[in-house]
Amino acid sequence: MGSPRPVLITATLAAALAGALLAPLPGAVAAPAEDRPRPHPVREGSRDAPTAAARAPLSATAGALTDETRDLTGEGGYPRRTELEAPPENPADKSIKLGLAPYHSLAPRLNALQALGDRVSVEVAGRSAGGHELYLVTVTAPESAAQARDQERMRERIENAPAAAAKDRHIKAHYKTPVFINNNIHGNEWEGTDAALKLIEELAKAKDAKTADLLAKNRVYLNVTANPDGRIAGTRANSGGFDLNRDFITATQPETRAIRQIAIDKQPAVMLDLHGYVNGTLIEPTTPPHGENYEYDLFLKNSYANALGMEKAVNGLGYTAEKDGVRPAVIPFRDQEEGWDDWPPIFTPQYMPFQGAVASHTIEFPLVVNNNAYNTLPVEELRRRAAINTDIAGATMRATLDYTHTHRASVLADQIETFRRGAAGEPQRPVSEETVPGVPGIGPEDVYTAKFPRAYVVPAGRSQRSATAAARLVDHLVANDVRVERALTAFRLAGRTYPAGSYIVDMRQPKRGIANVILADGRDISADVGAMYDISGWSLGLLWGADVDAATSGELRVRTRTVHAAAPTGYVAPRGDLRLRLDDPKELAALNSLLKQGVEVRRATDGSAIVPGSARGRAAVLADRLGVAFHATREKGTAALERTRVAAATTAGELFALREMGFDVVPVSTAVLNAGFDWSTADVLYVSSGLNHAKLTPAARAAFEASGVGVVGLGEQGAAFNEAASLLDVTAVAGNGDANGVVRVRNAGGPITGGAPAHTFVYSPMWFTGAGAGVRVDQSYATGNPLVSGHWRPTEKGTGGPGDAAGHAAVVSGTSSAGTPVALFGTEPMFRAHPKGVFPQIGRALLSR
Repeated sequence: MGSPRPVLITATLAAALAGALLAPLPGAVAAPAEDRPRPHPVREGSRDAPTAAARAPLSATAGALTDETRDLTGEGGYPRRTELEAPPENPADKSIKLGLAPYHSLAPRLNALQALGDRVSVEVAGRSAGGHELYLVTVTAPESAAQARDQERMRERIENAPAAAAKDRHIKAHYKTPVFINNNIHGNEWEGTDAALKLIEELAKAKDAKTADLLAKNRVYLNVTANPDGRIAGTRANSGGFDLNRDFITATQPETRAIRQIAIDKQPAVMLDLHGYVNGTLIEPTTPPHGENYEYDLFLKNSYANALGMEKAVNGLGYTAEKDGVRPAVIPFRDQEEGWDDWPPIFTPQYMPFQGAVASHTIEFPLVVNNNAYNTLPVEELRRRAAINTDIAGATMRATLDYTHTHRASVLADQIETFRRGAAGEPQRPVSEETVPGVPGIGPEDVYTAKFPRAYVVPAGRSQRSATAAARLVDHLVANDVRVERALTAFRLAGRTYPAGSYIVDMRQPKRGIANVILADGRDISADVGAMYDISGWSLGLLWGADVDAATSGELRVRTRTVHAAAPTGYVAPRGDLRLRLDDPKELAALNSLLKQGVEVRRATDGSAIVPGSARGRAAVLADRLGVAFHATREKGTAALERTRVAAATTAGELFALREMGFDVVPVSTAVLNAGFDWSTADVLYVSSGLNHAKLTPAARAAFEASGVGVVGLGEQGAAFNEAASLLDVTAVAGNGDANGVVRVRNAGGPITGGAPAHTFVYSPMWFTGAGAGVRVDQSYATGNPLVSGHWRPTEKGTGGPGDAAGHAAVVSGTSSAGTPVALFGTEPMFRAHPKGVFPQIGRALLSR
């Protein structure tokens, strides 16, 4: 057993957490930074203040739905000159006050850096949700087109033939090790961008032999600003209100997809993600729990060694607590017990190992310049702090380049070994002081491994809901560079028979880690640690609506073809009226499109939609575009469905999900309603964040009560609004506020949960008791322990655990005394726009007005 780690008390853990997904308009006052650790984040947005979602323009969200990133494999050699067009000067750019580079200055500066010589290339990796270009800089020694093609061939061989690559002398001698530096993913954590610009200039101008050798044997990729929207506005989030460093795996935002494509195309072996603000400078690797799908022995070996080098470089700058307010650097793995983990794959450095990184780090600069500090400190002090942070960021970058160059052979060998183990289907090596020599303090609390199945199968033909969802899931797997095959014939695996057309993910593949992250149920880690930094469960296999089977044994004996995109799933019956099930968000989008076009649609007894045969042509267009099915039916329906206009006090992720389902949404908040809201523009009020009934003026309350709109409430604020407005006669019970994960549920069917999956997502879970007359229980937590994966334990008082929730109502609905329909959710069906298979529960509730 390893020696216990001392607990190091550090300041401002919460500064990296505060204001998640909260994106004030330029000039608005952001939430104050807290100068104390907090192991678990606040929910997206404040409970009382207007959230970013209450102000986010529809155009930003709509653009994020359709934006595509560029293929960055490129053609030709290096340098690759791109003449960037400078955007108009923006004197309101929040970087200016700090003495840092405003976004509008980046294009001219990068153009000038390209002109310094033959080492610097710039490409546009995509556009932000707000339409700003994302600049990817490559710094390396010049390459001819033939040499660049050779580098790409070697990169492909490392991934796709790792056993052969491990013995390939040409690769060992000539492959340029890729290093990726990601900056400013949180828009109001600015300084990484400025440090990157300085580093690019230094490397471009340097005449020494060491730099020449570095660039001859490595490629340095720098995402100059990953979040230009937030950089300009001084917000953590992008213009769509999303915290981009929570969006990996789901990848709803164009900025996230751009980084994902960089990871796939460039295959970095080492990466940095530059953040702020934790004093002293925080340098990962992290505390337990560690992501169980990593080859963690290889990862820890390199990450810890590189962290030591960065620590030495940062402390060597000579800043002190007494003179400068800068404390010594912190390495959580060594210095802390828990609370800063690398368990969820939602962060950039935690995603990168699945694309080949054997060292990846979050770096947190020490001196706070955002939020309350930005608005209250003198400009001179802000600029002093920003200059120190920039200096520290640069030190971590240079130390990382030194480590990668010095250990190039072993770093490359470890990347190849990561892919080789996956392709060979070998078990992981648990970390210990024997398997990872040189890393002190490794104990049993650090051992997290996965038992990979032989394959995953997404069966064909079980249901239309699963077919539409399966296509979405398969396309997502492919987008993450997971190999997917499709069976050309029927086959048996692990005692089950599958029809032709079923999708197969053979887990003997180089990137098995990301495949397992996406498809596995996950793990209940409630007993392993007391505190988690962020979410602990996320299974796309359980939450995206598709049927997914894990085959733990057997051999694949079936003819297949490689899948580059899922097969079409759209269908329209040739005659008669049509039934559209509303079990998938794409089906809700199809329904809302038909209603918007004026088609007369009726509700069926099971909650599905009956579309008249006269709308067959319009249905065919939607079937082709969305992959949904319209089957023949003789049922005429019970009542007309109407276009639902939603006034939503909600988070950015939920707003995105509502719009993805095609609802007309007007963001509202306490302030918006108090200013006078025209209720004739809304049919339903959705409440989850940013609306406090107690803070409404008497006039605003009266206007709401007179409106007669239905209400859908979610979580603490939804339940509080229900109680204050005397809507449904139920008692809301709050579980442990730090709990989150994937849970088993029992669905009662009917308008809200008909066709719903047997799992959903919770975050600060709630349940309902004491249901009065007329209150229907639509969904209940499963009996026993409903938690499948995540972290949910009782509070210190012994209450609020999963056992307390078991069997109780998770979703209820009914009619208020005033005759308006109401639905309440204790779950999080649209959390961060992630659990797509359970979005329709909210959609159906909104339609039940």
